[in-house]
Amino acid sequence: MAFIRDIIWLIPILPLLGAAINGFFGKKVQTTFGKTPIHLLACGTVGLSFILASWNFFYMLSLEPASRHYITYLYTWFRVGDLIADVSFLVDPLSSLMILIVTGVGFLIHIFSIGYMAHDTSYYRYFTYLNLFMFSMLTLVLGSNLFLMFIGWEGVGLCSYLLIGFWFDDTAKAKAGMKAFITNRIGDLGFLAGIMLLFWSLGNVGIWTVDFYELGQYAHLLDGMKFWGLPVVTLITLFFFIGATGKSAQIPLYVWLPDAMAGPTPVSALIHAATMVTAGVYMIGRLNFLYTLAPATLAVVASVGAITAIFAASIGLVQNDIKKVLAYSTVSQLGYMFLGMGVAAYSAGIFHLMTHAFFKACLFLGSGAVIHALDGEQDIRRMGNLRRHMPYTTWTFVIATLAISGIPGFSGFFSKDEILWKAYSSPHGHWLLWLIGAIAAGMTAFYMWRLVFLTFFGNSRLTEHAQKHIHPEHLNTLTIPLIVLAFLAIVGGYVGIPAALGGGNHIEHFLEPVFHSPHTSLIGHETPLTELTAGNVHGEGIEHKKPAMAEHVTTTPVHKSDAHHHDPMEYILMGLSVLIALAGIGLAYLMYLKKTDLPAAISAKFRFIYKTLYNKYWVDEIYGATVIGGAIRLSKALATFDLKIIDGIVNGVATIVRYISWLEGKFDTYVVDGVVNGVANAVQLMGGRVRKLQSGFVENYVYLLFVGLLVLIFIQLN
Repeated sequence: MAFIRDIIWLIPILPLLGAAINGFFGKKVQTTFGKTPIHLLACGTVGLSFILASWNFFYMLSLEPASRHYITYLYTWFRVGDLIADVSFLVDPLSSLMILIVTGVGFLIHIFSIGYMAHDTSYYRYFTYLNLFMFSMLTLVLGSNLFLMFIGWEGVGLCSYLLIGFWFDDTAKAKAGMKAFITNRIGDLGFLAGIMLLFWSLGNVGIWTVDFYELGQYAHLLDGMKFWGLPVVTLITLFFFIGATGKSAQIPLYVWLPDAMAGPTPVSALIHAATMVTAGVYMIGRLNFLYTLAPATLAVVASVGAITAIFAASIGLVQNDIKKVLAYSTVSQLGYMFLGMGVAAYSAGIFHLMTHAFFKACLFLGSGAVIHALDGEQDIRRMGNLRRHMPYTTWTFVIATLAISGIPGFSGFFSKDEILWKAYSSPHGHWLLWLIGAIAAGMTAFYMWRLVFLTFFGNSRLTEHAQKHIHPEHLNTLTIPLIVLAFLAIVGGYVGIPAALGGGNHIEHFLEPVFHSPHTSLIGHETPLTELTAGNVHGEGIEHKKPAMAEHVTTTPVHKSDAHHHDPMEYILMGLSVLIALAGIGLAYLMYLKKTDLPAAISAKFRFIYKTLYNKYWVDEIYGATVIGGAIRLSKALATFDLKIIDGIVNGVATIVRYISWLEGKFDTYVVDGVVNGVANAVQLMGGRVRKLQSGFVENYVYLLFVGLLVLIFIQLN
């Protein structure tokens, strides 16, 4: 099984190969041979990557926990002074789990896309972008250093722009793609600032590295450093978190994600379930050694996560677009993940990332199946009783909704309650964080079951056109991925059953070497870094060695007590969160199946609250009037300044120069040229006169001589 270490680089390269072939030759192939070769290549490359990721995962499980690390070196990217950046892939429990999720869920979404995009004329272009997105995300999670992670980070941002604005001939969809791209660029500026500050701060003590494992070992050197009067490690982690708020749609940079629903529904599932939006969560997990040193930043992360969770959930309560409901649900669930990361429950955050990938991908693809069956209809008020026509979609959607609601026995219950318990019990936690998370969970249960009841149950409100278009479901590329994801939404949580419920929380133990074992060694060295001399710490005598394929990064195992002491409060809070979720489901059942006139009465009674939620707190309008409007006004002011002042000065100077040039031209023409030409004319005139004296006749010359002699005699006599 160890052979996988030598070919791990194929996991990101295979989708890149598919993107290159379809990108360069896809149009010709589609025209000549049809669409089948396009999706066979695109799905096949991702499927092979999933097989390799699975092989690697089982190989990881076969190793002792302390040995679950290796780096596959490809080549040296660049070397500047003491800094050496390699193109190399870091494989440890965290990246192994991530590539398994990304390729597995990504493969199912590729399969679903075959049926969903079957009638699109730009079929080859769609799968090209999809493969390129997979390559970028896999590069992000496998990169062994910050620079390589940033390449993947920017790659998924670019691909999201291409995929969200895929139907760019529609202005609204094109604008949604641009909005996602620009908003992410704002966050990326923070990410870059974090990289630069981290790099130069360690460089000040002689450590020039961006390698994750080396950064983990030397991170303690940042302790005590100040910049702008603030701890350097706090600033670094805050800058990185700004990047995460953009990529993972947290307050205040969440606004791009709901608009991203403009893209094809499988794109929504890919971007918003298992890949791009989880990049920020993964980044904090990868840099956990920095965040652990910055409790102030952890407090910010937890607070922003909790506020985002309840803020987005409240908006989702009243949305009527089936994809918009799921979009705000995604923002809210990402808030849960950041809540977990912010209380230093890194394993719990990654656990929820995994379960969310399963049930949210199922929900998005299910919504896509509904939209596809109803010929583009997305308003849940015009649906109802679809379970009669779409049994596969209905029951897989119900299973995924049970999971996201946190109902016991489904995956979301285990991961959500792990985060809530850690938010309460962690040294970085607080009872208020638990309360906000629990209320958000109740809201989630309400709006998700509102979506289920209005879409699949109750009376049919389908338009005549939709009724004619809808057709019975069959086992095909649209339904099989839903069934697989629904199955994972059930069983995916059982790898993280907490000890309080008699489980071993296997996922926490699997990730433990990444989140709880800082004593790593430099690649290729046997001497632990903690034993290096002071001279070595400042970069003296430290040699960079290219690791051979599959060379180990050694770690010191962490020894933890096997004894578990269960706090009764854990059971109490667990029960409360379940009761809150059930209350949310019951309220949705009452309002949308039993007393269907109740929602209108409540919205009429609390009109301002309803309008506020329906209009999403007018955040887009506020941004439009302040940030966007301010930027536009500034641009116009700068344009006016440029036109009136800068251009005025330039044009004025040009006018003066032009006038002076005109005067100089006139002076040159009439004065300089006049004098020169006048002298020339005079000389010419005189020459003409004198020339007549040279007639060539001797008698004329004698005559002139005689006249001249007479003149001289006359002058002499006088």
